[in-house]
Amino acid sequence: MITEPLTAGAETVMNKSITYFSVGGRTAAELDAALSSQGPQMRETGARHPGATRIKFGGTVSYVRRGNRCAVGSARVTLNTRLILPRWKNRNAAGRDLGLVWDTLSSDIKRHEERHAEIARNHAREMEKTFLSLPPEADCERMQARVARASEDAIVAHDKDQAAFDRREAANFDLRMVRLLQYRLERMAKPNESRAR
Repeated sequence: MITEPLTAGAETVMNKSITYFSVGGRTAAELDAALSSQGPQMRETGARHPGATRIKFGGTVSYVRRGNRCAVGSARVTLNTRLILPRWKNRNAAGRDLGLVWDTLSSDIKRHEERHAEIARNHAREMEKTFLSLPPEADCERMQARVARASEDAIVAHDKDQAAFDRREAANFDLRMVRLLQYRLERMAKPNESRAR
């Protein structure tokens, strides 16, 4: 997850896109190495990940006079999210077991990145409410400063929520993958059971 700064504020407009990067490999070890060497690079750490979500907040805020005070007149938050996901170029030639592992892993990567986008959407909507609820100031310079502080606080809260989500996901990864693989294996076995009866 990568966040770019907010330039202003609300009437939330959201765009989401998905791009893919190719990985090769014919074994689990080769796939793991390909994800580690070809996945998107995180700016903060320089590490590569099997997927990423690029998040960019932006927008505009207008100001109006209310009596002798300055208030937010309108606000428009924009949010662009781009999910970067792996695509295995050898998937069609894969054996059943490796294919199952890949399908489970790639599905989990997509779910994880979709959740990052959802967290960002929730924060973008919250920013809109925050900007529109700010009390008027004595002049528009002070009002602009208040909006800027609110923007900064909103980005900090967003980044904390994203980091907390990543920590929870990392702590539960092994258990989640085992559970997902078991579920997929059970689903694959059920059609065979019904045919055997």
